[in-house]
Amino acid sequence: MFLNMLKKFPLYQQIIVAMVFGALIGLWLGKEAIALGELGKLIIQLTKMMATPLMFFTIIYSILHTNVAFKDGGRMVFLACVNATIATLIGLLLSNTLQVGLHLKDLNFFADAGGASPAADKIDFLKTLISFVPSNFLQPFLDNTVITIVVLALLIGAATRSLKSENAVLFEHMDKMFAGFLKLFEVLLIWIVKLVPIAVFGVVAKSVGEYGFAPVKSLIFFVGVVILGYIIHVGVVYQAWIFFYARISLKKFWLIAREPLTYGFGCNSSLATLPVTLKALDKLNVSRSASTLGACVGTNLNNDGIILYEAMAVMFIAQALGIELSLWQQGYTILICMIAAMGVAGVPEAGFVSLSIILATLGLPMELLPLLLTVDWLLGRLRTVVNVLSDMTVSITLDRIEKNSVK
Repeated sequence: MFLNMLKKFPLYQQIIVAMVFGALIGLWLGKEAIALGELGKLIIQLTKMMATPLMFFTIIYSILHTNVAFKDGGRMVFLACVNATIATLIGLLLSNTLQVGLHLKDLNFFADAGGASPAADKIDFLKTLISFVPSNFLQPFLDNTVITIVVLALLIGAATRSLKSENAVLFEHMDKMFAGFLKLFEVLLIWIVKLVPIAVFGVVAKSVGEYGFAPVKSLIFFVGVVILGYIIHVGVVYQAWIFFYARISLKKFWLIAREPLTYGFGCNSSLATLPVTLKALDKLNVSRSASTLGACVGTNLNNDGIILYEAMAVMFIAQALGIELSLWQQGYTILICMIAAMGVAGVPEAGFVSLSIILATLGLPMELLPLLLTVDWLLGRLRTVVNVLSDMTVSITLDRIEKNSVK
């Protein structure tokens, strides 16, 4: 009966209830509530364990089922990477300028994580480059070496795809096997995501019991700066593509874009919004070839909302630890954010899942991750809105490139 009651409430409502009960328990128990923080650690660890293989099989499956001409695919990847790089640069610039995480530094929030030194030692660019070559196949999964895992997925995907013409029967069996593993880890991750309210309850209880409501100020500041980053990225980058390059009236664009953006905010999924996005692109006279390539095929790459959020979350946690990331380390962060967002696109709570991969890769502790989930209802929907706009912008730009090449 209890499980049936839970099904009636969406995840964000469960998280809100967990926050309220966690705060009450934290106030009641005081420092005795610190032990409840272990609930958050347990669920984050489970998420990290499932997220990496999910990314691996997602990339393989995408390679096996994507048929795009090299030239067209190259244009799409280039545009997506340009937008994603700008998004991360905006996030890092705002984080470095406004020092989002310093409000938590004085609270010594990560004292139980062993201090800043272990994380600082792990974020070593040269050591990371050497670690890209694994000693065995399983080592990258144990160490969460994201780039190595992506390279392995690309190689295995390409090798499996080559079997399609040489041995169609074997290819079909391999395809079904990878699809089965992908579905398996998706189901496991969905089960773990349903436990997120328990993690939120434990971390909020620990936080309130140990520090009172002081972390709330930091979270509000973090949300405000992330929203500022989204406003800059959408208002400057996307509108520049649409108005200056594609020569589309901004008034016309926003009138037509309202429907997919509203739908995306409500359902919190750019993939679920695709049919509405395609209809809006049709109204903007974007060719179906461009919209299919930019929005359907490119949806795994057009995750600027997730990427900008991830970059700011990494800086938020690093600053709370007192770690000053060098330019090399921040550049590496950009690369990892782009790869992780691509690898988990379309899965439940993609921003949360990919952030766990990034923190594990950079060697940063995850104690704050459940606390960030308390504000993720709003940020998750804003990420989706930006991702939908990213799909539309890339499609519109590809359409203009097609039309220019015909002239």
